[in-house]
Amino acid sequence: MSAHHVVAGALVRGPRVLLGHRSPGRRWYPGVWDLPGGHVEPGEDERAALVRELREEVGVRAPLVDGEPALRVADGEMALAVYAVRAWTGEPGNRQHGEHDELRWVTAAEARGLALAHPSYAELVERLAGATER
Repeated sequence: MSAHHVVAGALVRGPRVLLGHRSPGRRWYPGVWDLPGGHVEPGEDERAALVRELREEVGVRAPLVDGEPALRVADGEMALAVYAVRAWTGEPGNRQHGEHDELRWVTAAEARGLALAHPSYAELVERLAGATER
């Protein structure tokens, strides 16, 4: 069986990154903090999937995505690519309450105190949000 191909966007605003708390009823990774995103559909490339997922989940249009993924994770049955997203139109909001029950902008220090969907997210938030501090 092939791995689930998943893409996520790390929306970076100053020293914070947007995380969503996965609804407790979710089949995969319930009750943890995750980056917005979802499955790459057959015939869809990662960037197109990310643009679609960000529009569906948080209601933003993100035409500009950093060229290479900021993180790739192969974890059992899941292959995840995370892209840094530094420009978008629209104000992020929770458009799919079945996916997330809360959205929150977090700093690296705050991320370290949360139950994260993947342990590498804390370092990723620090790396991406820290790069914006002046």
